[in-house]
Amino acid sequence: MAKIGDRIKRTEDRRFLTGAGRYVDDLQLARCTHAYFLRSPHAHARIKSIDVAAAKAAPGVVEIFTGKDVADSKVGSLICGWVVKDKHGQPHKAPAHPAIALDTVRYVGDTVAMVIAETYAQAKDAAEQIAVDYEVLPASIDPVKTLDAGASQVHADVPGNLCYDWELGEKAKVDAAFATAAHVTKLDLVNNRLIPNAMEPRAAAAEYDRGTGNYTLYTTSQNPHVARLVLSAFVLGIPEHKLRVVAPDVGGGFGSKIFIYADETLVVWAAGKIQRAIKWTAERGESFMTDAHGRDHVTHAELAMDKDGKFLAFKVDTIANLGAYLSTFATAVPTYLYATLLAGQYTTPLIYCNVRAAFTNTAPVDAYRGAGRPEATYLVESIVSKAASEMKIDAAELRRRNFIAPDAFPYQTPVALTYDSGNYAPILDQAMQLADYAGAAGRKATAKASGKLRGVGICSYIEACGIAPSAVVGSLGAGVGLWESAELRFNPTGNLQILTGSHSHGQSHETTFAQIVSDKLGIPMDQIEVVHGDTSQVPFGMGTYGSRSLPVGGSAIMKAADKIIAKGKTIAAHLMEASEADIVFEDGTFKVAGTDKAVPLGQAVFAAYVPHNYPSDKLEPGMDENAFYDPSNFTYPSGTQICEVEIDPDTGVVDIVNFVAVDDFGNIVNPMIVEGQVHGGIAQGVGQALLENAVYDKESGQLLSGSYMDYCMPRADNLPSFKLGYQVTPCPHNPLGVKGCGEAGAIAAPAAVMNAVRDALAQVGAQDRIEMPATPRAVWEAIHAQ
Repeated sequence: MAKIGDRIKRTEDRRFLTGAGRYVDDLQLARCTHAYFLRSPHAHARIKSIDVAAAKAAPGVVEIFTGKDVADSKVGSLICGWVVKDKHGQPHKAPAHPAIALDTVRYVGDTVAMVIAETYAQAKDAAEQIAVDYEVLPASIDPVKTLDAGASQVHADVPGNLCYDWELGEKAKVDAAFATAAHVTKLDLVNNRLIPNAMEPRAAAAEYDRGTGNYTLYTTSQNPHVARLVLSAFVLGIPEHKLRVVAPDVGGGFGSKIFIYADETLVVWAAGKIQRAIKWTAERGESFMTDAHGRDHVTHAELAMDKDGKFLAFKVDTIANLGAYLSTFATAVPTYLYATLLAGQYTTPLIYCNVRAAFTNTAPVDAYRGAGRPEATYLVESIVSKAASEMKIDAAELRRRNFIAPDAFPYQTPVALTYDSGNYAPILDQAMQLADYAGAAGRKATAKASGKLRGVGICSYIEACGIAPSAVVGSLGAGVGLWESAELRFNPTGNLQILTGSHSHGQSHETTFAQIVSDKLGIPMDQIEVVHGDTSQVPFGMGTYGSRSLPVGGSAIMKAADKIIAKGKTIAAHLMEASEADIVFEDGTFKVAGTDKAVPLGQAVFAAYVPHNYPSDKLEPGMDENAFYDPSNFTYPSGTQICEVEIDPDTGVVDIVNFVAVDDFGNIVNPMIVEGQVHGGIAQGVGQALLENAVYDKESGQLLSGSYMDYCMPRADNLPSFKLGYQVTPCPHNPLGVKGCGEAGAIAAPAAVMNAVRDALAQVGAQDRIEMPATPRAVWEAIHAQ
């Protein structure tokens, strides 16, 4: 039997590594047509006319739809599912987001027409024959300038391009604390815009059954039930029971596949119109333009301290770019997922944050691995390291002086959250030991003698995972509950299906969920199947994002397992003619305490389905239990990463020579899988720090980084071998004691890397002249700037 804590290889890898995975693009649907979307080449333009006559006559074309067709069919606007109220209590501005632009396009890549043909090539060729007469309009691209008076308006009904002006904290008290400070550190920084790049591009395929009126959507979604809810109830008007959504194998998501896009919306709608199956798979360049981007903050922050470096107050002013339209959860990311994490691991008593969210003529921006927490961590940990430098206090020591004490938990922060558990100093100690922090000065001197600049950077992060509870997020504007569901369904012969509302797109659910049930019920893992991603098979669930799979989804599974054990005890007690109070369950067997009487779980299951000898007056037959779990709080993973870099001042190349990560994820179910998640997260964080940057031309709004020729992803030679360590403080409020691990690397790595880069550049006075990404050119220019 598998045990929690065992290093078990991923069971799903066999099919993935042998080419037996089943992705949306693999589907062979009967009489299937193919869709191609004509995209706007302009960032902002009025559609004066659109002529599809020539395109409709092209070979293989089945149908072409424009914005007018969609509007005439009463298709609703794509929605934002989180209402944020501004500092005056008014809801955010929510301009209409049509699935196909009706009269105005608002970013390069905005959908102009949908072409459906017998083959994808025919659809693409036909699209080139669509004649669109555009009146090009001025574009607002820069998130700061778009809020200036006189800037071009992205939406006529959103004055000043301001979605909301939101605040958290008490500004007057913060200002009063600043007046008493012995030292104030100020920082301006940009959290650069990122473009998600999952291995599998987004894809959708839809069928319509004219006999039943049922629709089936196959899609690359992280939350198929939410997709069904939004599409049926808010956009397409299809009765929810008439829409089945299936998310089969999904090759990576990182947040970009949470959202409801125009593409899958149109594929479902059009399948009903032409009454044939339709398939669409994004080209990579299309994904660059249209997948929701991440980050994109411009921030000024100030940290007030006393003479000993104790934090007194922190104030933050952020402009967050939301792009041209509101994506599904865009409003929540720069507010409740960002400002609420600005306390970090520290006892800062007063914090004030003001966030202005701006519309620009760029692709929509939404959650991307970490979602708000990377932005908060990068800000907090950058200003803490700068403060340490200004006050001439060691960066590790300044953090230690301000850590929340382990006996202070549960700890109420000044920015709404209550941290449930943690012990930060031992994590920092272990990281410093693994990084040989004490020897850093000697290595700096050796590097300097050879003409190199060496630096060390620290990031002590905290994140909030498993967004919860539903009552709280509902009061903050969330349009859905954030619980999770599970069903454990035994077959009469004793093998088991786990049906989960969570969804796997690389997180190893088929291994870890089976592992916790194997440990709990004493069933071999090869007798367990994990089923997910099909709304017709599994109970309604909320999907996977925010490192919620084990803390929320796994907890629902454990609750269902408890119900299995409780029913099994009743059956076993009857079979052994014993009192139910005397029955204990251990290692897959029901036993009468103090005797040698025993009934294996499999026997109790068989009795449930073949109830010839059964307590029928007390129980229904069958062994199938479900459960719903709504957490009482977030979980709070934390940790410290230490990065050491060496810079060649002649070329600006940054070489990461050492990278350490020590994390507290609570109890760890499978260390091998956790290590993989940490490695992947760090790689993404390093990518943001050194390589990745979404760049738009400031005048035309053209995406200048729209391919792998222009947008640099991290590669193996950009990364060292990571040194990992763990400390454990179990989460006190979920049955597994787990906290989540999937986003930590991406949250902490940017600050660790950039603090190291700035530490190295401080030797030549260039530490304040660098922003992410610290590319060779940017570093060289910072060093050689006059």
